[in-house]
Formats: sequence, structure tokens, C-alpha cells
Amino acid sequence: MTRIFKFFIFCLLFLSVSAFAQERIYLWTDIPGMTHEKSWICHYAPEGKNITDAAVIICPGGSYHHLGIEHEGHEVARWFADHGISAFVLKYRVAMNGYHHPAMIEDIQRAFHYVRSNAAIYGISPDRVGAIGFSAGGHLVTMAAFTQKDFLAPLGIVSRVPLTPDFVIPVYPVVSMCDDLYHRWSRISLIGRDPSDEQKAEFSMEKHVPEKCPPFLIVTARDDRKVDYRNSEVLDLALSASSVPHRFILLEHGGHGFGMDNGWDKELENWLATINILN
Repeated sequence: MTRIFKFFIFCLLFLSVSAFAQERIYLWTDIPGMTHEKSWICHYAPEGKNITDAAVIICPGGSYHHLGIEHEGHEVARWFADHGISAFVLKYRVAMNGYHHPAMIEDIQRAFHYVRSNAAIYGISPDRVGAIGFSAGGHLVTMAAFTQKDFLAPLGIVSRVPLTPDFVIPVYPVVSMCDDLYHRWSRISLIGRDPSDEQKAEFSMEKHVPEKCPPFLIVTARDDRKVDYRNSEVLDLALSASSVPHRFILLEHGGHGFGMDNGWDKELENWLATINILN
């Protein structure tokens, strides 16, 4: 391979990466007592002819221990940006770096606070900001939708915007922390190796559907061998019992970790149009 050809290949790779290089915003730099925290969001501006004023915060999975931030973060952001929706990949704190609850919920609430507070800058409507999460990230976006607690107030942040999503998309999500359904590493990473029965119940999302709840799209595969697909079933049942508008897509095949692959993204596009996010 000649030097000129090598240089040509390098330029192509550089341009392909540069095309997706995006703004990274550290979430805690201006918050006293939190400036050492390195959580960030990465913004992907919408592209194409049909740009909307909607936005989505993306939470990759990784058992609350690490983050699959490329496949379940940046690739997802590019899909939404290509469909005219502003996308924000969230790098939240995880157990491999010594963090447990409430670090994760603090990070996602701070992300909602930042995005909505700067809605005019990004050309979005503050009441059209949703969330999509994968695996443990699916638990996090559901917890963000269901929680009644402001986790930012104890950190000295007075929020004048809602801290919950306007639509929610948990994909092969961890939902329950109860012994018959829980995902072992997600529970350990979030609340420790020996949680009390009260903690198990507190973090089992199927037990906490609020009276006011945004629409949900749940996606999972029956042959998931990492997170029992019945996690999604109990969430579906809980949402139905509370008359929450939602759709449950149960794929026969796909396993765990398929991200935006496996052909379900067309169903996502249709659902987003149904709830008037794609217009």
C-alpha cells in the first residue's frame, strides 16, 4: 500500500468520524460541590427536510455498571437526528466508577433540566422532550418518568422546568428488582448486593406508575437471555392497569443488545408519528 493511498484512506476515515463529531456538554461544571463530576450529554442536531421541535435524551445500557455508549448511544442519536429530532446522548455515572443510586437519577434529571432550560438555543419545545433507554438505561428512563422526587433540589438547583420525560421508550429494559425477575448485575450496581425488601420494591418500576404518566413504547425480544422479557410484560400490565397510553412490541427473536437493529425502528417511527412527535 503506497503512502498516498494510506493518506487517502486516513482522510476518508477522518472525514467520516468528523461528520458525526458533536458538542459535548458537561452537566455539573457550574454546580457548587459537583464540579468534579464528569457526566455529560452529547448533542446531535437534527438533519434533513422534516426537522421537528422535539428532542430525546438517550440512556445507553450496561447493567448500571458501564455504558454501551456507541451502539446504544451515538448510533441511536444518529437515527433520531436523521429523523429530524434533536438527540442528546447521556453519559451518566455508573458503578464501575464507584457510583450507585442516586447518582444515575441525578444525572438524568440534570439532563432534562439543562435541555429544557436551553430549549431556545437548540430550537426545541420544552414540552416535547422524551427519553429512550436500553437495558438498565430502560430502567433509568422509566424511573425518571415515574419518580415524584426532585433529586436536584438537595444539590442546590432550583428547577423551573419539569424533570420528567414527555414520552418514554424502554428497550429490552430492566424493570423489576424483585427476586423473581431482577437482573443481578443491574440490581447490585444500583442498590448493592444485599438490598432490603423495601429497596427491592422501591426500585421495581412496575409498582410505581404515577397518576400522570407520559406515553410509553416498550420493546423487547422473547429470546432475551440476559434480561428476562417478562420485565417488559409486567411494565405493560402496570401501564394498562393505570390506563397509560402505550404500545408493547414483543419480538420473537433478537436476544439482548440489538439497539436500533432488528427491524423495529419502523415501528418506532410510526409510534412517534402517532403521538405527534414526528409531524
